Amino acid sequence: MRNNHPLIHLFIARARRALTAGVLALGALLILSHGPQSLAQGPELALSVMKSPTCGCCQAWVDQLQAQGFKVSVSHPDDLPARKAALGLAPQVQSCHTATTEAGYVFEGHVPGALIRRFLAEKPSNARGLAVPQMPIGSPGMEMGKSFEPYDVLLLKQDGSTQVYAHVPSAQAQAALGGETHHGH
Repeated sequence: MRNNHPLIHLFIARARRALTAGVLALGALLILSHGPQSLAQGPELALSVMKSPTCGCCQAWVDQLQAQGFKVSVSHPDDLPARKAALGLAPQVQSCHTATTEAGYVFEGHVPGALIRRFLAEKPSNARGLAVPQMPIGSPGMEMGKSFEPYDVLLLKQDGSTQVYAHVPSAQAQAALGGETHHGH
């Protein structure tokens, strides 16, 4: 037996709208309850890393970035030096691994995750990325007990020049950047 009373139809329509609004509110709540780290997983914090398959310090750096909320994909190209050259990385700024973003930014070497995050938030004009040349002892992924070698994080400019973006004088200063872990390798 079917009821064609107009009030029943009105009640059903309102119930459907309320249910739809409830489902949408629940979905928004679920997204927000996962906190800013999951929301920060957008394309800006996604990195593609090229490294040697046998490099332990590179993997330690990747592990630290992932622990800090970066979405990292890793590849092991046979022509890594040629790829670095194609990205315009001069030999004096190169290190053992290279990360890139979808937007074309480059992060060379053991750059602290907090500085990558700051760079991506600031997006300095005429900048291509950041680099930590060589492999400073104590930098993220290069931890060796209590040993620490002060290092500069260089701003890579579009014209190929560099300038100091940040100076990291100590393990304490590096830890103060936030998010860095020390494994004591």
